[in-house]
Amino acid sequence: MDVVETCGKETLSSGEPSNRSIPSIDDDDVVGFENDAEIIMKKLTGRTKELDVLSIFGMPGLGKTTLARKVYNNPSIVNHFDVKVWCDVSQAYNRTTLLVEIFKQAIKEECEIKENDNVADMLRKILIGKRYLIVLDDIWEVEAWEDLRLCFPRGENGCRVMVTTRIEQVAKHLQHCSDPPYSLRFLTMEESWVLLQKKVFRGENCPSNLVEAGLQIAQHCKGLPLVVVLIAGIIAKMGREASLWLEIANDLSSLALGEQSMKVIQSSYDHLENHLKHCLLYMGLFPEDHKIAVDDLLKLWMAEEFVLNSETENMEEASRNCLNNLLNRSLVMVSQKKNNGDIERCILHDVVREFCLRKLKEEKFMQLTVPYSPYQHLCSMNSRLCVYIHDDLVKQLDHCEYQFDKIPMLESKESTKCFGECSRSLEFIAHPNFNTWNRSNPLPLLVKLRLVRVLHFPYVDLPSSWPIVVQTLTHLRYLKISVEEFDFEWISHLLDLQTLAVKSSQFGRTSPATIWKMKKLRNLNVNKLSLVWDDNDEAIFEESSTTMLENLKTFHSHCICVDDMNPRFWWRFANLEELSLRVEDLPSCPLFPSVEVHTRLQSLNLVISPLGFFDSVGWESYFVFPSNLRHLCIGGCFLTKEMILSIARLKKLESLTLKGGFPCGGIKYHCWDVTNVEFPALKYLALHFMRMEEWKASEESFPMLEELSIRSGHFYKEIPPSFADIPTLRLIKLFDYTDSLGVSAMIIKKEIEENTGCDSLQVLLLS
Repeated sequence: MDVVETCGKETLSSGEPSNRSIPSIDDDDVVGFENDAEIIMKKLTGRTKELDVLSIFGMPGLGKTTLARKVYNNPSIVNHFDVKVWCDVSQAYNRTTLLVEIFKQAIKEECEIKENDNVADMLRKILIGKRYLIVLDDIWEVEAWEDLRLCFPRGENGCRVMVTTRIEQVAKHLQHCSDPPYSLRFLTMEESWVLLQKKVFRGENCPSNLVEAGLQIAQHCKGLPLVVVLIAGIIAKMGREASLWLEIANDLSSLALGEQSMKVIQSSYDHLENHLKHCLLYMGLFPEDHKIAVDDLLKLWMAEEFVLNSETENMEEASRNCLNNLLNRSLVMVSQKKNNGDIERCILHDVVREFCLRKLKEEKFMQLTVPYSPYQHLCSMNSRLCVYIHDDLVKQLDHCEYQFDKIPMLESKESTKCFGECSRSLEFIAHPNFNTWNRSNPLPLLVKLRLVRVLHFPYVDLPSSWPIVVQTLTHLRYLKISVEEFDFEWISHLLDLQTLAVKSSQFGRTSPATIWKMKKLRNLNVNKLSLVWDDNDEAIFEESSTTMLENLKTFHSHCICVDDMNPRFWWRFANLEELSLRVEDLPSCPLFPSVEVHTRLQSLNLVISPLGFFDSVGWESYFVFPSNLRHLCIGGCFLTKEMILSIARLKKLESLTLKGGFPCGGIKYHCWDVTNVEFPALKYLALHFMRMEEWKASEESFPMLEELSIRSGHFYKEIPPSFADIPTLRLIKLFDYTDSLGVSAMIIKKEIEENTGCDSLQVLLLS
């Protein structure tokens, strides 16, 4: 049964975390912590009224974070504390970064912290007088606690700090009261077997012929949840034969507990195909607890050719399959999901990341790779020696005058053989987290590393001389930079480029023909784009209807004009799947004059300046959308009757987000009436900063809706009562809402309970 939880004006249903820092977790997979959770909750809500610290310690993979999350999300804890904050500390922490994160969660909103702000003092003032719970996950050193503790006012409000650590001495130092730190126990054999079955069979019953072997595996996991999960990832991919399972059980029985984590991860690693090993090791170089953006990760894998690039096949899908493989084997965890259910960010468990770093060091940051392709006709057997750029290699490059045969790191028998067979076999892997990139001017180093395929500098303002250096980097496939000025002419020679993302201070003026030269582009993201059409460009469009950049999947521009010519730029990108545009002025022509062209377009994000709409008539005809859209986000536009009907014609639309718009223009009273309009496939609806006084809908308007999200709903008083008649509705989320809007959500919840006898609707209310 879902329980509505209240914390101040914050309300949470079904124990969801109330801040963005906590990775999602399926409570159904939590096994064996019920009693532990009860004990810890009593410690948090009872005993002394003074500030108290509770430490949970245990070996890696024992479930410290999982238990802490289970407690943190419990309704009784949510109700008990005025302020709740979750903060990942990790081994390499930054005091200022931690304080800023804690402060932002404590005030429950985004804010800009200036360089000279005393964040510690600001945090202390915010917490004074409140009953707060601060969770510091994964502390490694006493110094980390000493850096933070003075920011937590003591008082007598029953405030608590809960800490997880793998180091017993740290836990003992932090514990204020006479009680010892909470030592997390191992799972029993029965609990391990329950967890193993949940992970392998996903709700199905274990076949009787596998029970004996399964019990042996559970017993040999020796109570470590991480081991259970990793082994489940292995056997779930195997045939359901008792003999195969017994082989796993026998191998596990010989593992010593002290090295168990690394050995079990090694076992999982050994079962991976070669291309998946390269993908996993690459992830290990991201910082500890780093939430890796999946979209970027897949593009990076493709650029490094862990997944073979092809102009004819969907290699993005192949890359995503690689990630799903690692997720299914429990070597990678989901950290955050998008509204449509796709994975937005992923993360490595500390133990898995430590294994990856050890493995890379053992192999001296070198690996022979063969690009993976799921398509047999594209298979390549040509191996490449890939060398990760790291500090030791850079030092050797500096002292060897850039002669590979004189670099000690590259003198191994394997690398020498590779050099002798093929002069093109050596490639450098420039990982985004390479520390040397943080130097004030990385360009001199780039000149020496001309074989790199990836440059990822989104937060480093490159000097004005960067175009000269890029002239030498002819192997680039991925370029993400932040610069003062940008011109496509400077990079038009990069004919192998797949991903280009540019953040520039000035508009990048360029001819469309310059971009069309880069035929292998798959992803284009330029924040300020000004297209300059000459007579030759226009002639190309008049004479030919040929598709341009047939590999282009995503196109994003944060500032562009829609005049008589510019839309023709993306009209020819027939294979686009994602399009994002910020339109500066009232369009003078349709965005999609022939909607049949973009049959593959799945996602469209439009931000439209409202200037010019007030006195304009018939502008809705410019907004006829491609029919196969599944995700649509529109910001700043008037939602006239014609505009709404244009959206409703999208029979496959699953996700709709409307931001900062008016239901209609030119009148004082704004009512969004969709009573006679149906969105047949819509599952997710978000209304952000919508200026409407009334909203009308019927039960037929959103027959498949599962989630409603409203942010800053200050203008309208209620959610249409007909939402209680939507059988698929599972979640209502309100952020910064009026009291009457919150009441209407709870009335809908109550009515559903009375009508169905089920508590199926969750309500999340955040002020």
